[in-house]
Amino acid sequence: MVEGLSIGRDLLIVLAVAIAGGMLARWLRLPVILGYLAGGIAIGPFGMGWVHDTGTIDSLANIGVVLLLFAIGLEFSLKELLKLGKVAVLGGIAQIVLTSIVGFGLGRAVGLSITGSVFFGFIISLSSTMVVLKLLMDRGEIDTTHGRVMLGILLMQDLSVVPMMVAMPAVAGQLGGLWATLGIALAKAVGFIAIMLVLGYWVMPWFLKKVAGQRTRELFLLTVIVVCLAAAFGTVKLDLSAAFGAFAAGLLISQSGFARQAFADILPLRDTFAALFFVSLGMLANLHFIRDNPGTVAVVVLVIILVKFVICSAIIRLFGYGHKTVLMVGTGLIQIGEFSFVLALMGVQMGLLSERLYSLTVAAAIITMFLTPFAMSFNSFVYRWLSQKERFARQLTSSIDPGGRVQALEISHHAVICGYGTIGRRVAEVLEKQKFSYLVIELDPTIVTNLRSRGIPCIYGDASNPEILSHAALDKARVLICTIPDYVAEELTARNALKINPKLDIVARVHRDSDVELLKGVGVTELVLPFFEGSLEMIRHTLHRFGMSSTEIQYILNNLRQSQAEKKEK
Repeated sequence: MVEGLSIGRDLLIVLAVAIAGGMLARWLRLPVILGYLAGGIAIGPFGMGWVHDTGTIDSLANIGVVLLLFAIGLEFSLKELLKLGKVAVLGGIAQIVLTSIVGFGLGRAVGLSITGSVFFGFIISLSSTMVVLKLLMDRGEIDTTHGRVMLGILLMQDLSVVPMMVAMPAVAGQLGGLWATLGIALAKAVGFIAIMLVLGYWVMPWFLKKVAGQRTRELFLLTVIVVCLAAAFGTVKLDLSAAFGAFAAGLLISQSGFARQAFADILPLRDTFAALFFVSLGMLANLHFIRDNPGTVAVVVLVIILVKFVICSAIIRLFGYGHKTVLMVGTGLIQIGEFSFVLALMGVQMGLLSERLYSLTVAAAIITMFLTPFAMSFNSFVYRWLSQKERFARQLTSSIDPGGRVQALEISHHAVICGYGTIGRRVAEVLEKQKFSYLVIELDPTIVTNLRSRGIPCIYGDASNPEILSHAALDKARVLICTIPDYVAEELTARNALKINPKLDIVARVHRDSDVELLKGVGVTELVLPFFEGSLEMIRHTLHRFGMSSTEIQYILNNLRQSQAEKKEK
């Protein structure tokens, strides 16, 4: 009874600290994962020592890892991965391989064995999907070119965790029989996948349909959890990673018609156990080690950041992307990821990593995670500042331009579309059907190549760069449509465009209410809030169902638009 109360007390402390750390991180506009890590550091054995039964917390944290991989399997879409193109698949593989090779060299340099060095290379090759995804969401950059590229590479990294976990028990064996043990591990993995495929096509859809037919959400959730844990337990029995089994189970259910419901049901559990996982990781941080070895920790952190920045930036550059995308992707992927912690724990358990090196790895991972938001903000500021300087603006536009150098286009009475994402593409389609001329400015070289193959006038580059805008014939344009998901780039685009043509009409997509006043002050003619316009359409359909006439509905919508316009002017 007393022991049970002690475990409950420790669990309560961990969850309470997760809430406090998460709220503090949100207040500082940082990813909540950093708050979880900070909370774990504070209450861990090297901090205030509030948690005594770390073994139970670690066991619960391992369930968090299993659920994380299960959720990745549920969300995985081969179509989405291929849609991101070569930069995601080939670029992601190249980044993992090159970083692992450099990590292997670093491991050997600090005295690790060959197998330990391979392990260390795997550890530093991964970045944090949760940190980067949250950063991009908070910055409103999910749909930007660099946002899409980063998420594509991170998806490849997440997928690579599975073969890494399968391979490491084999790599940890004797080198003399390395290929034999790897072959056995591969055969087991293939056999397990074959069994899962059979279940997936002939058993699981029928079984899930029977459970869902009971119309009881609790039964469906329990079934999903049992499938996840059973798959994880099955792979452990085969001497493979539990995470691999969980991923395979998620992939299995993702092919059925119940994937979305399964993901929605498992999400709260995944997030709760993931919080436990990250707090437990923070508890592993040895503050005494950092205090006694500040120089070593600083050097390792610096080397990891430089290596990952250079490799990621070089790969993106080789795929033809511009300076802004190269800089932001390189900066966004400098950290060590959450699954690196999992690999590091495996390394300690297999005797490949010493406690000292493990402490160094954990310290470096946590520090690089903390530095990433500040590094992205700093580099974003530096790029914006340099891009507005005439000398640097010309240098920035001298980057690789698919199809030729940037040159002035012979066009007039046209629309200039900045950003050829979902909104920009729809605007272009309407203009094309009406036989109106338009020009596109886009930062994604793949999109630019496709547009040029169709004979559509376009400029490759960053629309916020004044040198790029100078080639868009803005003095002859009718309107500029700014659909860029980056609100700072929108502001700079509007300012620079109006310097070229002060009478130019500008229509801009607004992401946040706080940006309305800023863009209006710059001189933007019309501001469009997608969420507000979406709410008006929902109001229109709702009122129509209550029998109101189209005239009455339009009168109400016009009043709402008028009220919104008055708010913009205040």
